[in-house]
Amino acid sequence: MTQDVLLAEPRGFCAGVDRAIEIVERALTKFGAPIYVRHEIVHNTYVVNDLKSKGAIFIEDLADVPPGATLVFSAHGVSQAVRREATERGFQIFDATCPLVTKVHVEVAKLAREGFEFIMIGHKGHPEVEGTMGQLNEGIHLVEDVADVARVVLRQHEKLAVVTQTTLSVDDAAEILQAVRERFPQVREPKKQDICYATQNRQDAVKLLAPQVDIVIVVGSPTSSNSNRLRELAERLGTPAYMVDGAEDLQAAWFEGRARVGLTAGASAPEVLVKAVIDQLRAFGATSVRKLDGVQEQVRFPLPLGLGDKSMAEVSAARS
Repeated sequence: MTQDVLLAEPRGFCAGVDRAIEIVERALTKFGAPIYVRHEIVHNTYVVNDLKSKGAIFIEDLADVPPGATLVFSAHGVSQAVRREATERGFQIFDATCPLVTKVHVEVAKLAREGFEFIMIGHKGHPEVEGTMGQLNEGIHLVEDVADVARVVLRQHEKLAVVTQTTLSVDDAAEILQAVRERFPQVREPKKQDICYATQNRQDAVKLLAPQVDIVIVVGSPTSSNSNRLRELAERLGTPAYMVDGAEDLQAAWFEGRARVGLTAGASAPEVLVKAVIDQLRAFGATSVRKLDGVQEQVRFPLPLGLGDKSMAEVSAARS
């Protein structure tokens, strides 16, 4: 059956996900369970269940958080309304919003003060999109595809800026952005694209991987935007692709007659799941596993004040 497994590089956790998980773990170590987290800290079933087992409680409505509790905002960010409510209710708050998402929020707030309206390229209902759109009460228009661009109705045309969900398909976003430019030539774009370095790097790695294999497996949960984009990208490149939450989702029939398997993982999927998938592929008949060359990521984001004073040994003990 399967003979050769090729590993995409980079894959799995990015710096924003590492930071978000560490914030919850350090809060648990410092303050004890329970720690409340608004929305899944990152979109991965394994990670969420692991943190639940350590005392994290995931909620969507702040009404479910008792007075005086410690609350963590997820990596996807929150609206100003959620931020205000949490502050008014007196929770001890730690913000695990990815700094690259925060950058978008800061840009929106700054340009809004200068009178700009916004077009946001993103997926309706995704918590990151809800958080970014929720930085303003009005004047921000969501577009999910090129057709949506034609339907945008602005209050004024002099000041318009575009922002992007950080986990989109780079190619899809570029196509939509081109449509925005064509309809609104005066649009202001970010100095540096909003799609994050980790999303870009993982998509670039799949572009290298997919043509070399007969099938691509993406480790990631169904709710993970960046993981879904990796699967779609492989398929767009002509390689059958499947996304799995874990090794138990693999089906032997997928690999019949396919000698080379490509394996990657979304930015919220831990390496332990990749290793379990490799073990299952070996059980199916894989005889070799090799890593492709790729970008080596060295990014690390600082922790919020009040959580940076626990030793890594204590946090490691909490993780085990």
